Amino acid sequence: MIFKRGGDADPGERAVWGDLMSLGLTFPLCIALGFFLGRWIGGWFGRPAVGQWAGLAWGIAAAFWELYKVNRRMAKRDEEELKRLQDEGREGKDPDERG
Repeated sequence: MIFKRGGDADPGERAVWGDLMSLGLTFPLCIALGFFLGRWIGGWFGRPAVGQWAGLAWGIAAAFWELYKVNRRMAKRDEEELKRLQDEGREGKDPDERG
């Protein structure tokens, strides 16, 4: 799953790397935005501490939801690749050979 040199890298492989690298940004951004937006909105109601905790929980939930979605996409790609490899393996065998 390492990039190949030159322009012949698999686009699906690049998508996997993009998904993984996006998690590095998504987690801290979701958590920080949730925290600060919750504090700001809580300040409107005179309860910034309650708002920051609610926002923090919301941000953590949003970050883990994104992790779940990336996990599902990667699992789907893995299943498709496994099926493709199994199909290639069947095509390469001699139909008269049993084993």
